Amino acid sequence: MEIEKPLEEESIFSGKIIRVSRYKVELSNGVRTTREVVRHPGAAAVLPYDHNTGKVYLVTQFRFPINQMLLEVPAGKLDVEGEDPLSCAKRELLEETGIEAGRFEYLGYIFTTPGFSDEKIHLFLATELKKAAELSTDEDELIDVVEADWEEFYRWCEEGRITDAKTLALALRSRKLIENLP
Repeated sequence: MEIEKPLEEESIFSGKIIRVSRYKVELSNGVRTTREVVRHPGAAAVLPYDHNTGKVYLVTQFRFPINQMLLEVPAGKLDVEGEDPLSCAKRELLEETGIEAGRFEYLGYIFTTPGFSDEKIHLFLATELKKAAELSTDEDELIDVVEADWEEFYRWCEEGRITDAKTLALALRSRKLIENLP
């Protein structure tokens, strides 16, 4: 059921990561209005959890749009032609932490900001971890790896130290799985 019927689309901007369009739409009550939409290729995010030590591995990264460092899970855009979300999660985990995982559990997806963007992030829990390589981040990424106990990480989420949406979603969606691991 379509609640808002698109009538016209105008391309406003097309960049390296996003496209922006302005739409004229008609609502189900007949009112006509405008919507500006950011189109994003999507992404994958992964929470690496070592069940032997109870540790999770996060990254710190400066985020220019909000002018601050964030503590977050490894993640990245689906920007490789034909890449599926699982392959993206594996690639980002290795690039940003130097870790490989023997097992990935798909935990669904989230829409980050559906009021103006179609960005969808696929969420994964990675277990059976092993150190595989040194970090190999993109030249425009300055990342540090942070190791934390699961309980400490979850407390940071609850207390507001972690404010990144994908990281909060992964903490919530992985909690029962992690707490029930042997």
